[in-house]
Amino acid sequence: FLFLFFFNSFTFTMARVKGNPILPGGVERYGRAVMYKRRSRFSRKKVQVKPKRVQAPTTKSVKVNGSKNGETRTVSLAKNSRYIEADDVKHPLKTHKTQRPSKVRSSITPGTILILVSGPYRGRRVVFLKSLESGLLLVTGPFRVNGVPLRRVSQSYVIATSQSIDISGVKVDDSLNDAFFSKKGGEEKPADFTDESGKAKKIVSDSRKAAQKDIDAQLIKIISGVDNLTYYLKSRFTLGQGMFPHAMKF
Repeated sequence: FLFLFFFNSFTFTMARVKGNPILPGGVERYGRAVMYKRRSRFSRKKVQVKPKRVQAPTTKSVKVNGSKNGETRTVSLAKNSRYIEADDVKHPLKTHKTQRPSKVRSSITPGTILILVSGPYRGRRVVFLKSLESGLLLVTGPFRVNGVPLRRVSQSYVIATSQSIDISGVKVDDSLNDAFFSKKGGEEKPADFTDESGKAKKIVSDSRKAAQKDIDAQLIKIISGVDNLTYYLKSRFTLGQGMFPHAMKF
């Protein structure tokens, strides 16, 4: 029995350590790296077949009640994170709104006298000429009356008065559009060394000067035909003690 036991164990050991004999103490003669080289395992090509990844769906179709809602709607399966980022990272907000130019108020019609409530000419009265594609209003003083040139203003910063003039005969050139005002007024030249402000003076382009003279010449003929309208346009709108804008009728 003992002979069979030792014979089987010796056979198993020799089979296990084929080409790598066991040294006294039960230690193999060659290490794992040497045996890898001796058996030429490196020359065998290992072909690993990667499993095909099935792309998970990112959206699903949901039924919607109502015959006018299209019956189905595509909904995203990705959920927003419930954790707040440590750093303030600005992410663009998702919006489905399209930017459209605002509609002009019914109280603002061509020829209406407006009061500017913001900007460098706040408190001045101007004449409304037309609305531009961007929704801004094209106004002027005229320049020869109160010094307000051709400008674009938002209707949020004007007060429409009940006073208006007939400008149906005034010809406003189509070139007076948003592109006309988006261009630079002219090249800037360095300020004179005698100028205490130290700021460069801006040169007004010849095209803007010509357009201003044309509009002023047409408007002044109409304004001079209305009594006291020139003085009304020259005066500045101000509020005194006990005067409340919401209680006034302009």
